[in-house]
Amino acid sequence: MKQFFAVLAFAVLAFACSRNAITGRSQLSLVSEADLQAMAETQYADFLSKNRVISSGAPADMVRRVGSRIASAVQQYYRDKNIPADDLNNYRWAFNLVENPQVNAWCMPGGKVVVYTGILPVTQTESALAIVLGHEITHAVVGHGRERMSQELAAQGLGALGGAALGSSTKAAGIFNSVYGIGAQYGVLLPFSRKQELEADHYGLIFAAIAGYDPRVAIDFWTRMASMKNGQAPPEILSSHPSDAERIQQIRDIMPEALTYYAGK
Repeated sequence: MKQFFAVLAFAVLAFACSRNAITGRSQLSLVSEADLQAMAETQYADFLSKNRVISSGAPADMVRRVGSRIASAVQQYYRDKNIPADDLNNYRWAFNLVENPQVNAWCMPGGKVVVYTGILPVTQTESALAIVLGHEITHAVVGHGRERMSQELAAQGLGALGGAALGSSTKAAGIFNSVYGIGAQYGVLLPFSRKQELEADHYGLIFAAIAGYDPRVAIDFWTRMASMKNGQAPPEILSSHPSDAERIQQIRDIMPEALTYYAGK
C-alpha cells in the first residue's frame, strides 16, 4: 500500500510539472500564478503598512525609474521571443524604496518590488541597481518563487490546496512569506537553488541590457557584494548556493550574449 501511494504521489507531482517558456526547464507547479499574485497583493500591502516607505527624493525616483525600465524590457523580451504573456499581462508593477539597513531587494509575483536602502551604498550607480532589479524580477517572471513554494507545499503534504484554501491556510501563508523573504518577522528566508540563482543572473543581465543599462557593471557589483562577507553571514541577497567565483565566472561567460541586447555596446 505504501508503495502504491508513493507511486501515486510521484505521478501527481510529475503531472504538476510545467516547462518554463523562458528557461526551457521543467518546474514543479502546484500553485497557480493567479493565486500567488492574489497572495502577493495582500502581503505586499501588509509589508508596506509596517515599514517606512520612502516615496520622494532622488533614490526613490531612481528605484521607480529603473524598475519601470526593467519591466518594459521584460515585456519587450517576451514580444521578441514570441513568448505567451498571459501571466505577465496580469502584472501590476509597483516599485518601492523602504528604509532598512539590510543589503537586500526582492520581487513578488505580479511585479511587487521592494528595494532596501541598505543596498544603495553597494550598488552605487543606477546601472548596478538595474543589475539587482533585473536579477530579482527574473526570479518572479520565471516562477522561481512558485517553484520553491510548490516544493515546500509538497514536502508538507499541502499540494492539494486550491486557491481559496491556499489563501486561508496559515501554513501556506507562512511558506509564501518565507519564500519571498518579505521580512525577518516572517521567518527564515528559503534560499533559491544554485540553478535558480544562476538563471536569475543570466536573464537579469539580459533584461538590464535591453533596458539600456551596461551589463558589464555586474562584475564589479557582484565583486563588491562578495567582499562584504568577510567571514560573516552574507547579505540576504547572497543567501544562495553559487560560490562567488562561480557566479562571477558565469557572468563573464554570458556577457557576450548580454551585450548583443545592449544598444550602447
